[in-house]
Amino acid sequence: MELIELFRNKMETAGYKAYIVPTSDYHNSEYISDYFKARQFLSGFTGSQGTLVITLDFAYLWVDGRYFIQAEKQVDDKIIKIMKIGTPNTPTIEEFLDNYLKDSDVLGFDGRLMNTNLVKSIISTVKSKITIKDDVDLVNSIWPDRPALPFSLIYNLDIIFSGKEYSKKIEELRAKIANEKADVFVLTSLDDIAWLLNLRANDITHTPVFLSYLVITQTDVVLFVDKKKINNDIKAYLKTNSIKVKDYDSIYEYLATFDGKDILLDFNKANYRIYSILNKKNVLINKQNPTTLMKSIKNETEIKNIKAIHNKDGAMVAKLMYYVKTSFDNKHDLSEISASNYIDKLRSEINGFVDLSFNTISGFADHGAMMHYSATEESNYKIDRPGFLLVDSGGHYLEGTTDITRTFGVGKINDEMKTNFTIVLKSMINLSKAVFLKGCNGQNLDILARGPIWNELMDYKCGTGHGVGYLLSVHEAPNGFRWQRVAERNDSAVFEPGMVTTNEPGIYLENKYGIRIENEMLCVPKGQTEFGEFLTFETITFAPIDLDCIKVTLLTKEEKAWLNEYHELVYKKINKYLTKQEKDWLKIYTRKL
Repeated sequence: MELIELFRNKMETAGYKAYIVPTSDYHNSEYISDYFKARQFLSGFTGSQGTLVITLDFAYLWVDGRYFIQAEKQVDDKIIKIMKIGTPNTPTIEEFLDNYLKDSDVLGFDGRLMNTNLVKSIISTVKSKITIKDDVDLVNSIWPDRPALPFSLIYNLDIIFSGKEYSKKIEELRAKIANEKADVFVLTSLDDIAWLLNLRANDITHTPVFLSYLVITQTDVVLFVDKKKINNDIKAYLKTNSIKVKDYDSIYEYLATFDGKDILLDFNKANYRIYSILNKKNVLINKQNPTTLMKSIKNETEIKNIKAIHNKDGAMVAKLMYYVKTSFDNKHDLSEISASNYIDKLRSEINGFVDLSFNTISGFADHGAMMHYSATEESNYKIDRPGFLLVDSGGHYLEGTTDITRTFGVGKINDEMKTNFTIVLKSMINLSKAVFLKGCNGQNLDILARGPIWNELMDYKCGTGHGVGYLLSVHEAPNGFRWQRVAERNDSAVFEPGMVTTNEPGIYLENKYGIRIENEMLCVPKGQTEFGEFLTFETITFAPIDLDCIKVTLLTKEEKAWLNEYHELVYKKINKYLTKQEKDWLKIYTRKL
């Protein structure tokens, strides 16, 4: 790969022995704008996560289980070695660098892009006396047509959608800052800033946020943002709320003025450059951003809106299922892309639609085994033979954010496929029915979903579910389901009423097919007894689960009862959004087993 060689020449000239290119922007966002896609530019790997380490000898790409298959297909293994995170004999980035770097070697990266915790972990792991240079964006020197930094106008999310005024949020936040005995809170995560200010924009595709920083004290709030993104209405809104505005790039100079302050900073979200500046003359309090938990617990207005939009959104998924089934049966042209385009168009026509919540995943047959597959004109499968079509999709609306996966069977599905589909369904139902003591987190409950799949000596290489934002990131910390703690995921929080979390177990068989069934669930109170406070989940996603794919004999009486009750609710909640033909069809596909 010529780019890697060109980059390596730049490294050698600059004196670097190794250089890290993460998948990140200046805010450690999960999804990033085109300007920041340096790892993709250099490696050719298009997944949303991955860390590239280039040495003078070779290059290495660390990816998690969602991307093992995709990375192997996209990356030239003569140039870059795939490092499969969590698999036997695969070192962490820190372990690799500890083994590779020797005394006096120079490790380089752009400190604005690097997670503080990762850099601190590298420093503590590498035993050699190396030099770290974090002040050069070396990629920029070989990327002449690099996209510009994103630009979009900021808009206000009205109280009828946000449910709480900024003035109330900042009052509650300042109490939490005082409780941490901090003078200053430096907030760098984009979704937290957007939530706190009740503002949105479109700086990142499918994530309605704007590049910015926020510095908060008991008397001042300072927003660092490109001022061209602020129209007169937003300027008046900020002035009314006593929010000062400074240029986006001036954040580093501003933070350098702090001396002797106790500063609250989330090392898991703040970039290393910010940490380095503040750490020189101040005491840093490394705690999770208090806004992270605050925004994860949806208020009454948000919950009401989310439930309403899920009914409309689920109806569009039912329309997609009808389209896929009837198109295949009638031998009409059908493909991964046509299915994806169909659901995207349906969502765009819903009142209050803002954007898709992520690029729609539409994978047929073996493409469905790639968890984050994205169909292209070159890879696009025609759906003209029996198999599974896995569609993972969602939308951002003024009334909230949706994320739903359904696996549709087309043609005659064989017995193995029906068995595996039913196992996934059993897994999803098990977690849906959970009743648990308050104090449990996703690690306590994950076995409910993973158990039926583990019983068959299978597994899926990802979490079982993630938190969902309100017109923010579709993947929102700190709640989730995962069988083991992964610190950088920050999804092991104790469940609280008001949290929305996905439930999406799956089976993925390489070169064969993938199965995933995904609903969103709202954490709600169950009851108080002498044994404690109990919680449960309320399913808020309503779309049919393909009865053609179920091996009914594998379902228990209780599982059939859950599915029958669920499908009764599906028909009741979404039928009014369907045509007469679709409604008649839905009646069949929500029938009792």
